[in-house]
Amino acid sequence: MKPFAAALALSLSLSVPAAAWLTGPAQAAGASDTDAERLARWQEIRTSIFGDKAVAETDSLIKVDAPARALDAALVPITLTMPEKDRIAAIHLVIDDNPSPYAAHITFGPAADPAEIKLRVRVNNYTNIHAVAETKDGKLFETTKFVKASGGCSAPMGMSDEEAMKGMGDMRMKFAEAGAGKATEATLMIRHPNFSGMQMNQITRDYTPARYIQKVVVAQGPRNILTLDGDISIASNPVINFAFLPEGSAPVTVTASDNQSGRWEHSFPVPSPSN
Repeated sequence: MKPFAAALALSLSLSVPAAAWLTGPAQAAGASDTDAERLARWQEIRTSIFGDKAVAETDSLIKVDAPARALDAALVPITLTMPEKDRIAAIHLVIDDNPSPYAAHITFGPAADPAEIKLRVRVNNYTNIHAVAETKDGKLFETTKFVKASGGCSAPMGMSDEEAMKGMGDMRMKFAEAGAGKATEATLMIRHPNFSGMQMNQITRDYTPARYIQKVVVAQGPRNILTLDGDISIASNPVINFAFLPEGSAPVTVTASDNQSGRWEHSFPVPSPSN
């Protein structure tokens, strides 16, 4: 089993609406946790994902930008910046105190420009967010951002489940103007409620079953741009900002699939570069 699938399977097997993800000294996650408790929690999560591989701290390979206090815990903007982008093969996003901490694993393909990734996530508690860069030689480097938020994973959608699922799988993509030979910035928007399994239906008062996007593959023709493996920590109606190096006139194709066998595919024409 791949690291993301293994860690996600473990975290989901232990997460229910009223349960913590881990046991032991790091169990009592929250605003009152000490630095030592947070460190112990991260060490357990890190081992579940990466095994005994070393994860070194860095202030140059990857940076994570997020609000110190979230305005909306169910819609927290995250920006991951990779200043030495040519060294980066993949990134791992971990929200330590979420019920399922391993939020996303993004692998970059040959058509990617991995300088920056933006996405929106749910944050369920006062927590450290770890961004781990995986270099092309297989080494791991991490940085941390502390975010104050509460209840992002259980926040209701504000509409019925049926309404939230209307148009599920619809996609849009916007391209920023780019010069010839330069990377093109793109914003991908996917219609999907990404139900966490912790949200209560405001009409029936039952918990809505989890239904979330597990994988997104973006490519231009045969050239992969990126593959994102995600889980319940990704916000509803996912939005992903990325950059790629266009080649030829082939469209950008996006394939998305969720944990209930939903699968959608859309293609988007790439605009011609400006002079």
